[in-house]
Amino acid sequence: MIERLIENLRAQANPANVAGMARYGISSVGTLGVPVYILRAMARSIVKEVGRDHALAEALWNSGIHEARILATLIDDPALVTARQMDLWARDFDSWDVCDHACHNLFRYTPKAFAKAAQWAPAKREFVRRAGFSIIAGLAVKAKTAPDKQFVAFLPLIAEAASDDRNMVKKSVNWALRQIGKRNRRLHKLAIAAAEEIRKQDSRSARWIAADALRELRDPATVGRIEG
Repeated sequence: MIERLIENLRAQANPANVAGMARYGISSVGTLGVPVYILRAMARSIVKEVGRDHALAEALWNSGIHEARILATLIDDPALVTARQMDLWARDFDSWDVCDHACHNLFRYTPKAFAKAAQWAPAKREFVRRAGFSIIAGLAVKAKTAPDKQFVAFLPLIAEAASDDRNMVKKSVNWALRQIGKRNRRLHKLAIAAAEEIRKQDSRSARWIAADALRELRDPATVGRIEG
């Protein structure tokens, strides 16, 4: 099946899309320009035909093709994903979209999600660090039964990373802070307090992260949803 899938992806290659993706900061290395909606349709077909397929997902990832890696995140089985696999894939991240697809389609549903987020948040590699905060943002939305203390533990990591001025990192740090703050009343107050402290840092990226987070967290519409 792997050969058929790769052939199908290559048949839908679109160089014009690759150029457009590059303008949005997406790596053109190994990129075919296949739209995500097509990848999602392919994933639904695969899962319907054979179910979630861990081995096929690994083969797709190992192809090195940008779109094949996104497809891998859509068909892998979270229950079979190991900590080693997560580390190996994270080291391969070279683009924010593959990073975020892996985190939100797959990693946040694995038993290791909280541990890997905490491990990667201080990482030196740009996209590994982004992955840590991308998972945090995803968990804040999807981990409905997780206790507040698990998210409170992320706030010092957010404060520590706020001075990282790399664009792909600071946006994910901001994202994580906002999503934690929108989870419930208690975390809303704690996230606002964290943002206020971050704003005091002598760092342009920290000030941007704090200002943007406070703007959303104090927006009447946001407050209304949380209070409701």
